Amino acid sequence: MLCLRQVSLFTLRHFQARTLSSDLLLSQINSCAHEDEVFSLVGRNKARLSEKHIGIALNMLWQLQKKRPLLLRTSDYIRNHSQFLTLCILAENKVEHMEDEAIVDTLYSILRLNVEDHDSLAGVLVTEAWRRLERQVLLSLPALSKFALCLYKQHRQFSPVIGKVAHIVDRKLDSIQDIRILSVLMISISDVISQSFRDRLLHKAGQLLEGKDEVHFNYAKRILQFLQNVKLRYHPLLEKCNKIFLKSASHLDIHSISLIFGLYEQLGFDNAELRLVAKQLLSETIDDYYDPESFAKLFFILGPMAGSKVRERLLATAAHMAEEFSSHQVLVILKTMQKMKCRNSHLLKKMASVLHKHLDSYYVLHLVKLTQYLVVLRCHNLELFAKLKMLLCGFLKSCVIPADTAAIIRVLAMLPSFPVEEIIINKAAAVLPQCRLQHLNCIATALVKWNHYDQLQSQNSSELCVKLLQNLNDCGFQRLQKANNLNLLLEELTHVNGEWFEEVLSEETMAMFQRLIGQITWANVLQLSFFLIKKNHCCPSLLDRIASVTVENIHKIHPFETYFILFLFSALNYDPPASEEFFESCIRHLTSNLSCFETHHLVLLGHVLAVAGYFPPALITRIFNVSFLSKLDAQLEVLPDTLKQRVRSRLMKLNRAVCLECPEFHIPWFHERYCQHVFRNRSSRINPLRQHVHRMLTEILGGSHYARISVLTPYYYEIDFECILDENKKPLSYMAQNIALDDVEGIHLRRDIKDERRKALPPGAQRIALEFLDSKAFSKYSHHLKGEPAVKKRHLEMLGYRVVHIPHFEWNSMVLSTKGEQLEYLRKHLYGIQ
Repeated sequence: MLCLRQVSLFTLRHFQARTLSSDLLLSQINSCAHEDEVFSLVGRNKARLSEKHIGIALNMLWQLQKKRPLLLRTSDYIRNHSQFLTLCILAENKVEHMEDEAIVDTLYSILRLNVEDHDSLAGVLVTEAWRRLERQVLLSLPALSKFALCLYKQHRQFSPVIGKVAHIVDRKLDSIQDIRILSVLMISISDVISQSFRDRLLHKAGQLLEGKDEVHFNYAKRILQFLQNVKLRYHPLLEKCNKIFLKSASHLDIHSISLIFGLYEQLGFDNAELRLVAKQLLSETIDDYYDPESFAKLFFILGPMAGSKVRERLLATAAHMAEEFSSHQVLVILKTMQKMKCRNSHLLKKMASVLHKHLDSYYVLHLVKLTQYLVVLRCHNLELFAKLKMLLCGFLKSCVIPADTAAIIRVLAMLPSFPVEEIIINKAAAVLPQCRLQHLNCIATALVKWNHYDQLQSQNSSELCVKLLQNLNDCGFQRLQKANNLNLLLEELTHVNGEWFEEVLSEETMAMFQRLIGQITWANVLQLSFFLIKKNHCCPSLLDRIASVTVENIHKIHPFETYFILFLFSALNYDPPASEEFFESCIRHLTSNLSCFETHHLVLLGHVLAVAGYFPPALITRIFNVSFLSKLDAQLEVLPDTLKQRVRSRLMKLNRAVCLECPEFHIPWFHERYCQHVFRNRSSRINPLRQHVHRMLTEILGGSHYARISVLTPYYYEIDFECILDENKKPLSYMAQNIALDDVEGIHLRRDIKDERRKALPPGAQRIALEFLDSKAFSKYSHHLKGEPAVKKRHLEMLGYRVVHIPHFEWNSMVLSTKGEQLEYLRKHLYGIQ
């Protein structure tokens, strides 16, 4: 009994001593201030290291690195240290004894220390964690999100273990209340989720972003990354993320702003307010970005919205720093130059000279983008283009992906003086059956160009090209005819444009849409509207279906998407059967959500509604307000030039429409100087058709002093021809009324706007506006007048004109093939003879 007691006491003392010693070692590891201290402890205590010591030691190595700035980290030194290898070997041997969360922490730490993806320890840790998930060992949500992030960093997005993680997230989604955890999980599982699961994740993220707690901008960045991964522009989340970035603006650095702007660009989203904030922040610290990485990001963000002085400074610095840019940074600079429409020859030459040393490091799609940038920027370095051609042709020969093959062929056709070899035509022919519509479109565009400019090297190549075009047309028809899912078809058609599609597949596409009309839902009306806007198609059955679906589901459709649907009906000048209900339902939805729109979007919305004949008071009074217009002026400075010009033009047109149609708003006309500037800077060359019609009008009316050409009306509408008929339908001379005549026979039209003042007409007299309407005034394949010409007619009538339209399809018809028939046609329309 005594012996047993002694043994028991010895065991207890030994256990207590070991525990105290172990706790001391843990404490020592945790108190280390440098990596060498950790390695020294590991070297002296190899035999005593438990799985817990090993995990904490590896984690401490990462924590010490994490405290340092990125450029001062010494991950290479750590990974190459002999004691780091010791720790990794010991961890592999003890992995089965590690606690669940210790496995995840260890995996995370070694990946942050930049071990190779195929590192032995990383593989063992992933396998063990996977086994435990399969045995229904449930990790805590923070540990699960960290494990998922590790898998994502190892490029295991399509691994079965990611599927297992996604399954767990699906079951536990309702219990996740931390946006940090959710955002990591969303990115990690984005490649293996269904559409319904995606929608649940979006809804959950929206709820958590609206919580009372302040959300860190890093979590919002992850939400953007998720949207980019699933290729979805989801406005509710984008707007919430954007508000977080604006609130956190003072904490955003150049790297965060660059990432946000890059994601916005890929998602097709923009925000002028954030642009303005970024411009102010970066303009104040422009001298701080002197290394190539940060300067390339500065150039990408600030270049497209910089004023002339800052722009010149950026270009000069980029040229000075050119030799230091990496291959990726050169791409960023050239891409930004294209966005800026900057063809600075000095910088372009510098970039071209630097590119020679980087060309061999680019992937095929990088070379495709690079070639496109150089062609658009009008680079004249033939040696560089020759090298690009050689590399692209080399990739083409070994390429097996249809999308990449089509992209290579498309940019090869952009190269100057490019002789086409049979191998390219044969390669195109080989991939045709696998191509989607946008890829067929790329190949067709290239073939048509080569054939048109006679760049085919031999008669045989020419014959092969013609045969390939016929096969390509057949493939396009077959792909359309096999379509049975509207969503997939719309996805394919998103990037399809050009003459080949219009000539070959346009009508068949519209027929297929009508066959799939039952599949139009609130979720795809926006994509369908985009397509119809882009292709200028007025198909009553489709438009009626879009209108009815929109009215039924108006509260499910985001206000910004409602704007584009309205744009379709306004631009095409189409009224659906329940027109009033449709427009009023959309307007109610929009006016109750005006806060969703930026200032320039509100102007565009107001113009769209004005063309359709609607002027919601809430919208009009909001736009024509001094503070609103001041804010608009500030934000216009950071918008791309084309958008800036469009917004200014639409504001003028909206101002004109309100003055003419809604005088009760008492909005003044304040675009006089703008219009004068626009018209004085416009080319005023009179085309031969106008001169021909004017001579005929002179003959009908009895002299050149009875008709005027290219007349500016009040509110600056320009009409092709104007004449005045008295109450007996006799022409009145402009000379008799002391109105200056234009120099019709001269090449350039004189525009003295001061001479355009209105003269009072005799009682019963009427001004006639004769307008020649070309194909742009009508929707495709129809005689249906579009919105802009229709509203112009409406406004001219308000100004006292009788408007006579001369459609191109009537004027150019066989019925009016002789001068006599044309004269009779003009006479009947001018005098209103039936």
